[in-house]
Amino acid sequence: MSLFRPQTLLDKAYEIGIVIKGIDGVLELIGGALVLTLSPGAVTGIVHWLTQHELSEDPHDFIATHILKLGQHLAHSHNYFAAAFLLTHGLVKVVLVTCLLLNKLWAYPWALVILGLFLIYQLYLLITGPSFGMAFLSVLDAVIIWLIYREWQQVRNRQQSKTEA
Repeated sequence: MSLFRPQTLLDKAYEIGIVIKGIDGVLELIGGALVLTLSPGAVTGIVHWLTQHELSEDPHDFIATHILKLGQHLAHSHNYFAAAFLLTHGLVKVVLVTCLLLNKLWAYPWALVILGLFLIYQLYLLITGPSFGMAFLSVLDAVIIWLIYREWQQVRNRQQSKTEA
């Protein structure tokens, strides 16, 4: 099968959406590996280094304070579940995105099911602890799921046209 080649604005949105998912997957793989390998002191040091500039300018910076809290939580707890979650979540995303960009027909329904399950989990998190960030990510993921479904239908129709011709 050939590589995905966007032809319309929606095709381009699909491509951008799944590439973002792929980048997110790579970052999750890196994060999972770091959670497994770094000592609590190293995690704390990295988080302080990442947030010190912002917090020196604005001690109440929303993003920096949340990163700091997350880093402190990671540094002071056993994070095998977090590492396993990040590693599996990231690996699944990277594999699916690669296969979608290669137009592998089997990857479309798998992507819909897996991303749909991730979305259900995000909606659960949104209900139990509402946040703007989770709401934004959930809407973005729902749009990406719709774009994947749309592209799947187009790929199937093109393949059916080729077999009928």
